[in-house]
Amino acid sequence: MEPLGVALVALGPTLAELSPLASELASVLERVARIAVLVAVGVFLANVAVEFGLVERIAGFSRYLTGPANLPDEAGTAIVTTAASTTAGYGMLADFRESGRLSDRATMVAVVINTFFGFVQHLFTFYVPVIIPILGRETGVLYVGTRGAIALAITLTGVLAGALLLRGETGELAPADDDVAAGEATTDGGAGAADSADTTDTEDSADSADSADSAADADTADDTRARVVSAAESTWSKLKRIVPRLALVYTLVTLLVARVDLRALSTVAGPLADVAGLPAAVVPAIVIFVFDTTAGAAAFAPLIGETLTPEQAVAGMLIGGIVSFAFSTFKRSIPFQYGVWGPSFGSKVVAVNTGLKVVFISVAVAVFLA
Repeated sequence: MEPLGVALVALGPTLAELSPLASELASVLERVARIAVLVAVGVFLANVAVEFGLVERIAGFSRYLTGPANLPDEAGTAIVTTAASTTAGYGMLADFRESGRLSDRATMVAVVINTFFGFVQHLFTFYVPVIIPILGRETGVLYVGTRGAIALAITLTGVLAGALLLRGETGELAPADDDVAAGEATTDGGAGAADSADTTDTEDSADSADSADSAADADTADDTRARVVSAAESTWSKLKRIVPRLALVYTLVTLLVARVDLRALSTVAGPLADVAGLPAAVVPAIVIFVFDTTAGAAAFAPLIGETLTPEQAVAGMLIGGIVSFAFSTFKRSIPFQYGVWGPSFGSKVVAVNTGLKVVFISVAVAVFLA
């Protein structure tokens, strides 16, 4: 056999091992690119909102939550955005935090309040079109309603935390609008000029007004362009810090997962089902639910009515959700949160988010099985 052929045969097992890893790394690049686009959109919108003074208008929709929580209007803008894109909402919060508009404590409260708005986003893209048809109307609505109630409870917990912890912080940025002062000065000057121009020819006044309007339009266009450019430059500055972190952490997690069998943790599902008093037949469905929500719902569907009541089915899926946090936190939450916030604050966000979800889901399971 030729030396080249011998080398290829020897490398065969190694290449076979590298092939799945290469596929995983390709998916990492795709995921990072998708998240980077959404973060870019969120950060750019945040900067545009600040540049054009849109924060005050947009935040009005969420002020019923941000007001009692002592959060500034910037947080309200990000919260509203989360209903359209969770990633973009987080990007806005990260931008406001890095620019000093939100303190760490206020940012954490805003992250917790974001929970229900993130659920709203998934409600129309996943829960209603996918989960309810699979589980059927009764069980599907019960499950989705329960997840919504859990998300709302977490959000209200954030509002309460803000009311208690942010009392000393300013709920609104101090107005520092130079344009307003300039506008007032122009108005005063304009009135004086009008008084002194009573003897001016009407036709000349009209020409002057037209010229002034044209100049004002040009100034407005230049100002708009400058504000957009400023927002874009600020966005690019943030992305240069966030995207490399995302790529690094996602790659490290992918390499680790490829070498460690995390699926062994699914054995926890059996004991949890026993403690909850669920039939043994539900354990395989819970295990499937841990790794794939859609497939797990499809596994639960045939058991409803014969083996499980709707309440037991919902409890089983909630248990699967608790176990799945071990995987979703490691494979998705940690890389994303570390990329957006950095390791220090990102660890706090992961801990708070995961802890609150586990607590409230456990309460819901206890209610269903009481």
